[in-house]
Amino acid sequence: MKTSSRRTLKTACAATMAAGLLAFGVSAASAHVNVNPDDPAAGGYTHLTFNVPNESPTAKTNKLEVSLPTDTPFNSVSVKPVEGWTAELVTTTLPKPVTVGGATVTKAVSSVVWTADAAHQIGQNEYQAFSISVGVLPDAGTTVTLPATQSYTDGTVVKWDEKTVEGQPEPEHPAPSFVTTASDAAASAAPTSSPSVTPAPSAAASTTSSDAGSTAGWFGLAVGLIGLAAGVTALVRTRSTKAK
Repeated sequence: MKTSSRRTLKTACAATMAAGLLAFGVSAASAHVNVNPDDPAAGGYTHLTFNVPNESPTAKTNKLEVSLPTDTPFNSVSVKPVEGWTAELVTTTLPKPVTVGGATVTKAVSSVVWTADAAHQIGQNEYQAFSISVGVLPDAGTTVTLPATQSYTDGTVVKWDEKTVEGQPEPEHPAPSFVTTASDAAASAAPTSSPSVTPAPSAAASTTSSDAGSTAGWFGLAVGLIGLAAGVTALVRTRSTKAK
């Protein structure tokens, strides 16, 4: 292979590797802790799944803490077990009593803390999903913000607590959040498109149609009788001619 060809090949390979590393870097930087509700309907219960990627090139993620709202607290919180991780529900006294689902609530779960054992920490190019079941969800249109704190084995702590503002660039560490929708009962009661209905004919139209049908029937009968009479007359004439 000629020297110029080798140089061209090396340059192409280097460019490809650089592009790959750049793409990986952008992908890693854009990854963040997020939450996905399976049913955000107001007044109901939902499963919240937090997806937690590891962003450190050298350390592993060994702890996650998610803060729950205290202004619109949940009166029910339960955790889905994750192999190799222990979960702790932290309950606190609310700043002031809140009515949730018709009941007055003075204490509520304010955070959930997951801690990994050494064999199940989140390594490089890995992520882990953590799920909780919560309710009752607040009124439709409420933004439920769930700040998260991610800890690494090298002591690094990343807080995902920055507020996302509509119309502005996403912050570097946005807090996981979702917006509640209309309650299932309200959605089921919403009007739907009415089926098309063909209007019944009016009485006058029915009478006209009936009269027209009767007239046509009598006309047909008259034509038939005239034709029969003509046939009989022709037969009689034929027989008279033969008899002469």
